[in-house]
Amino acid sequence: MSQGLEASPQSRWTRILRGWLGTHNAEPVDMDTRLSRARFRAWHRGTREADFMIGSYFDHHHLKWNEDEVEWFENLLEEDDVDIMGWALRAQPVPEQFQGPQMLALQRLDYVKV
Repeated sequence: MSQGLEASPQSRWTRILRGWLGTHNAEPVDMDTRLSRARFRAWHRGTREADFMIGSYFDHHHLKWNEDEVEWFENLLEEDDVDIMGWALRAQPVPEQFQGPQMLALQRLDYVKV
């Protein structure tokens, strides 16, 4: 990766498995399919806390996203839950590639219904 950042093991293995399973093909995927996949991945993270935080963020914001913003979210989903939650709670510094208005919206936490 550029800028001296190491890819997380989860994202590296996810890319390997996608290539092995043939789910990462050269054909473009329509926006509805991308959003459907992102919604599923946002709500099936592995812990209830991450599901609520990341899934609620998706549900609250995805209708406003353009292609670049969807790509940002897809890239975020490749990261470990612990890191995403650390960035959202401002407990860890946010890597440069995730800084910006979408991360600020994630950090507001105003989308989580309790």
